[in-house]
Amino acid sequence: MLRAIADVLRQIGGAIATVVTLPFRALARLLGGASGGARRRRV
Repeated sequence: MLRAIADVLRQIGGAIATVVTLPFRALARLLGGASGGARRRRV
């Protein structure tokens, strides 16, 4: 029983972590793409 509860809490924690980190990942991808594009233009 406790194992099932722990599994559910782990899944909920993983979902929350995904939702929280998603905007930061998108922002990093945008900034990384912009800087990568700038580097390519210089070369």
